[in-house]
Amino acid sequence: MNGTPRGLNRFLLSLIGLILLAAGAGLIVLVAVPSAATWWQNYAHNQVAWLRDYAEHSRLILTSQSWVWFGVAALLLVIVIVMISWISSQGNGRANTLLDISGTADDDGAAGAVRLSCAVAEQALKSALLERTDVFGVSVTSYDFRQQTALKVRVLPRQGVSPHLLAHEIAELVVALDELLGFEVPVVLSIGSAARSRFTKAERVR
Repeated sequence: MNGTPRGLNRFLLSLIGLILLAAGAGLIVLVAVPSAATWWQNYAHNQVAWLRDYAEHSRLILTSQSWVWFGVAALLLVIVIVMISWISSQGNGRANTLLDISGTADDDGAAGAVRLSCAVAEQALKSALLERTDVFGVSVTSYDFRQQTALKVRVLPRQGVSPHLLAHEIAELVVALDELLGFEVPVVLSIGSAARSRFTKAERVR
């Protein structure tokens, strides 16, 4: 329930996983096969020697340092910027408007618009849940999910409270909220654990 590019995230995770898997398999081969280890030592030695020679012939006049290191630093800087941008995009997708209807004179004879804030549903559910004595922590947030607004309800119950019974009673509150609003709102319920609660349970209301 966020605005992150899931396809890109999965592609990057798969690519990183394959690279790490290949690196691990290569290390196992180097350890288990002596001929492979000898080949790698010779290959790495030649590559390091070539890199040192190239660095000696590519020194800049002003700094007496090879431009290769500046190129590597620039590449690392670009990677850092990209990673910071990617990290900052995680968790986005928060919604502010629960319902937005623009009416015209052809609809019901009067022009106008109806806009319902997500805070209405959030505060209604949170106030109802905070009145319960079997919970000591409640958070309700709104997200854009599949081109509609959905609510995520996280509840921290007290120790010994039945999660199934609690989920059923919260589902009844959601049904009452739908009747109050006049339309159904997708809700995801998460029953978590805390220092005074020793179980973790997550259930989708609908």
